[in-house]
Amino acid sequence: MSLAPLALMVVVVTSQAIALETVDYAPSLAALSPWEDAVLMPDPVLKYGNSSPYEVNGATYRVLPSAAGYEQEGFASWYGMKFHGRPTSNGEIFDVYGATAAHRSLPIPSYVRVTNVVNRRSVVLRVNDRGPFRADRIIDVSYQAAVELGFAELGTAAVRVEALSLEGVDDRRRHPDDHYRYLQIGAFACWDKALDLARSLQREWGQLSYVTPVEVGGARLHRVRLGPFARRDVLESVRGHLLALGYPEPLRVP
Repeated sequence: MSLAPLALMVVVVTSQAIALETVDYAPSLAALSPWEDAVLMPDPVLKYGNSSPYEVNGATYRVLPSAAGYEQEGFASWYGMKFHGRPTSNGEIFDVYGATAAHRSLPIPSYVRVTNVVNRRSVVLRVNDRGPFRADRIIDVSYQAAVELGFAELGTAAVRVEALSLEGVDDRRRHPDDHYRYLQIGAFACWDKALDLARSLQREWGQLSYVTPVEVGGARLHRVRLGPFARRDVLESVRGHLLALGYPEPLRVP
C-alpha cells in the first residue's frame, strides 16, 4: 500500500465537545523533517480541552484526574492533513509533523511514550487533543509520529502507551514574576483572525501556537500565544525578532 493517499476515518473534539467526522489523508513524504521527541514541560492543566464528562456521538467520556501511573496497550492510528493547521482541543494548532497525540481521557497536556509492540520503536508525544472515538483504538498520533513508529503505511499498529512523569523537570510555574515560557502576541474579537495569526506564527517559528478564549469586560476575545520556550534567552530572541518585524509588543507570560 502506498503512503498517499491513505484514508482513515478520524474524529476530533473541541473543548466544547463538538465532534467532526471526516476522511483524512497523508502529507507528502518530501515534507518530513528530522524527528524530535516532545520535550517534557510542566505545563498547567487548564480547563481548555479538559471538560469532564464530555459527550461525543452519544457516548460519554471522562478525563482522568491525573496521568500518573497510566499505562495501556491497544491500537494506535494517525491523523494528518485534513486537520493540519486546525485548532486542537486546547487551542493549539495541529501540526501533522509534530510530536503530538490525541487521547480520550488523559489530562491535556500530558506526555506519553508510545511504543510499537511489534518493532519496539518508540516516540515521546505531547497529548493536546481528544480522540480517537473508536472502541478499537486508544490513541491517535500525528502522521510523522506514525512514520517514526513504522506504521504509517498500515494505518494502525498495536502499541503500548505509558504516561511520563514530570518529576524532576524544571517547573517554572511557581515563579511567575521572573520566569516566562510563552509570548502573547495579541487578543482578537475575531476567531478567524486569531487562528490565521497562530498558524502563521507556528509555521515561521517552529513553536506551538495557541488560540484560547477569554472573557474581558463581558466580551469574548481570542488570545494568541507562542511557546512554550525551554529557555528564557530563546524567548527573548524570538520576542526581539517579532518586534523587528513590526508585530505589536509581545507580552511575556509564565
